[in-house]
Amino acid sequence: MSDSDDLDLDGGAEAAGVNTSKKKSSFSLLLPSLLKFIAIGLGALIFIVTVVVLTFNIMNRSGRPQVAVFDPASPYIGRRPEFAHFNQIGVVTTRTRDPSNISVTVEMIISYDMGDNAALSELMNRQYELRDFVRRFFSNRYASELTPAMEDQLRREIMEQLNTRILHTARARQILFNRLDVMEMW
Repeated sequence: MSDSDDLDLDGGAEAAGVNTSKKKSSFSLLLPSLLKFIAIGLGALIFIVTVVVLTFNIMNRSGRPQVAVFDPASPYIGRRPEFAHFNQIGVVTTRTRDPSNISVTVEMIISYDMGDNAALSELMNRQYELRDFVRRFFSNRYASELTPAMEDQLRREIMEQLNTRILHTARARQILFNRLDVMEMW
């Protein structure tokens, strides 16, 4: 053997050339199938979006908004519960927390379960406590908190405080304002 055979200078270059050509050819074979799957995925996505848009437009009668018709006689709509009302608190007038002279006049009605005589008895016995509660509640508020937009929040707060702090056996189910006037005094 000669020294050139031991080094194998020519054979190593040929073997390396064969391997790189195989790697290039496998990648070039993989690229068309990869592009084929991407094209199939995009086509499926476009088809699904088209079907959804067409179905949505058909269901909405060509893009017109649906209007729900409220039928109060429908058997699927639950009936609103009927409550008894306690309105013997009377009219309460007090000043608000504002630095200017702003007063509020409130006539509040407490709704409770129909036929609950224990609740009626408790509300009657706590009539003066209820008047004081209404006076304190509204005297700790600013006039900006007593706007018509805030009435639902006021009702929830009053009902929560009545049920947790004032009433023991009775439960206030609804709070109604017969009168809620906020006036600036001169």
